[in-house]
Amino acid sequence: MARLADEKVLVLDFGSQYAQLIARRVRQQNVYCEIVRHNITAQRIRELAPKGIILSGGPASVYEAGAPKCDPEIFQLGLPVLGICYGLHLACQLLGGQVQSTSTREYGRAWCRVTQPNELFVGLPDRIEVWMSHGDQVSQASGEFLPLAATDTCPLAAVKHRRLPVYGLQFHPEVTHTPQGSTILGNFLKNVCGCRGTWQLGDFARETIETVRRQVGSDRVICGLSGGVDSSVVAALLAQAIGPQLSCILVDNGLLRKDEEEAVVREFSSHFATDLHVVKAEEKFLTALAGVVDPQEKRRRIGHAFIDCFSDEAAKIKDAKFLAQGTLYPDVIESGGSPDGPAATIKLHHNVGGLPEDLAFELVEPLRDLFKDEVRALGLQLGLPEEIVWRHPFPGPGLAVRCLGEVTKERLDILREADAIVVDEIKRAGLYRQTAQAFAVLLPVQSVGVMGDARTYADAVAVRSIDTEDFMTADWSHLPYELLAHISTRIINEVKGVNRVVYDISSKPPATIEWE
Repeated sequence: MARLADEKVLVLDFGSQYAQLIARRVRQQNVYCEIVRHNITAQRIRELAPKGIILSGGPASVYEAGAPKCDPEIFQLGLPVLGICYGLHLACQLLGGQVQSTSTREYGRAWCRVTQPNELFVGLPDRIEVWMSHGDQVSQASGEFLPLAATDTCPLAAVKHRRLPVYGLQFHPEVTHTPQGSTILGNFLKNVCGCRGTWQLGDFARETIETVRRQVGSDRVICGLSGGVDSSVVAALLAQAIGPQLSCILVDNGLLRKDEEEAVVREFSSHFATDLHVVKAEEKFLTALAGVVDPQEKRRRIGHAFIDCFSDEAAKIKDAKFLAQGTLYPDVIESGGSPDGPAATIKLHHNVGGLPEDLAFELVEPLRDLFKDEVRALGLQLGLPEEIVWRHPFPGPGLAVRCLGEVTKERLDILREADAIVVDEIKRAGLYRQTAQAFAVLLPVQSVGVMGDARTYADAVAVRSIDTEDFMTADWSHLPYELLAHISTRIINEVKGVNRVVYDISSKPPATIEWE
């Protein structure tokens, strides 16, 4: 997408958990932003022609042996630079300052006093709430830096170089815990970098449609539909781009949520009039999963079964030369798929079900430059209904990893009904958009209960609901007690075989979002 943006900003990633969040916050200001590796050369930056550079935070200390560094020549390019936390430390160190560990560390909220009026804090009060996360501080910024702000324990909470357009913040403006952080970033982008904020998703959609048309020509494209937002948006975009040249494949593996297949078929056979192929494969997947309780083995068997089903159906579609995938920008970053991106591979690039390379299709990845929130916005622009665009994320292996223990049709049906009640009640309470992911988990545990005058020994269901922005960290949703009670009552009354409901109040970390 960089080629589509007339102004962009680069984030140099020093291993921060917030690097992607910084890029998203910049894009929310209508300025295109890319994440690049921390040791990218000044010459390469010059070729990319950004309007500014942001140095991310990171877990290391700049004075440690082997701590990541950037090319010091970037400070001589004349481009505005904003260092955040580790980025501040590195900029000050490379430009003559000193950084050291402090006895008074700051983790959490703090009050920051603006001591010097400047471009970063335009429109803000003299005292602002900020989020600190550091054990090191700039102890001496040299005479080249002007102090801009301070906290009670950090005299150099914000600085500016006297001659160069280099700024630094000890706190994190990208997190929601710094309420005026977006204003500070916006001030840097507009007041310092001179960005006009011209990047729009509508422009991206039009340009991407034209790019797909040029890439595909008159050939046919296959798209794997899962019912999730990513694949749905890809299919919707391709339907507008190439219309009848698109064929979609939905593998009904028996592991989908309640009524999910019907919703996908309805949307992509009527609204978008797509050539949709539905593979009925419930029996194949249940046979593959029979007797399996290990989560990784479940995933492995589901992956193999999916490849078989998808490959067999794809072979029936004549003249198909392209495979469309819902690859997003975080996938590209974390798989090392960008030539200028971070070098470390966090996870293998995940394509549609892990399809093998010998399928001999050329890839079409129209969303590879977008974050999830941008994909949702694009989906609405393309005419997808809100129930698809805002559907909560769903694991690739489906309900198999929410059905703890052995996976059978009977247990899946119990889970499907319980899960539908959880989602229905959260929607009725008006909390579906406020929660990031909510679902039911069927436990391999039975407990004693009493229903009417009869003693029961039945299944237990766990309800999981989390709040998060990036899905890397998450907290459990503080749902009203009345809502939880209503969910529990409905599940026990309406789902035969369940007599106990519990609520998961563990955060990520140390827990994960999914149970398996």
